[in-house]
Amino acid sequence: MKESAVDVILHPVRMRIIQYLINQQLTAQQLKELLPDIPQATLYRNLKKLVEAEVIHIVDEIPNRGTIEKVYSINNASNTSISPAEVNKLSTDDLMSLFIKFMANLMGEYERYINQEKIDLVNDGVTFRQASMYLSDEEYKEFINDLVAVYSKIMKYEPTRDRRRRTIATIIIPEQKKE
Repeated sequence: MKESAVDVILHPVRMRIIQYLINQQLTAQQLKELLPDIPQATLYRNLKKLVEAEVIHIVDEIPNRGTIEKVYSINNASNTSISPAEVNKLSTDDLMSLFIKFMANLMGEYERYINQEKIDLVNDGVTFRQASMYLSDEEYKEFINDLVAVYSKIMKYEPTRDRRRRTIATIIIPEQKKE
């Protein structure tokens, strides 16, 4: 049975691989260095799944001591997200499973951060908060457009020595509709 695009993308290991491939091209060895807690066989298996699902692709092959080292990149941003049409086809149970996978990935990111030898939440900019806002449909659309513009601007930044990868997650849940 073929895995759905949702399952391919939302696998915790694959999500982490995708996050590291944003705006950069990396070999499996480079990914292994960035993801030391993932066994090599698991990393290769998940890279293969992502290539088969056309979420990532091989951009180069470099000869290295008698073998070929593949360089991976994200195909395009649309392959790393789940389309509205796909989401609308999901059952309530599927939607809950999708949300749980999303939250589990965030919890894993946070756990890896706090399990470091030394952390400084304030200086590292760690934050999580919840805010409720009252917005008309038009105000909400404007808010989302503004948010997309901010995300689009910073998503173009490529990794450098001065930049740390930071995970920013957004969850928007409207109140129940009033009958």
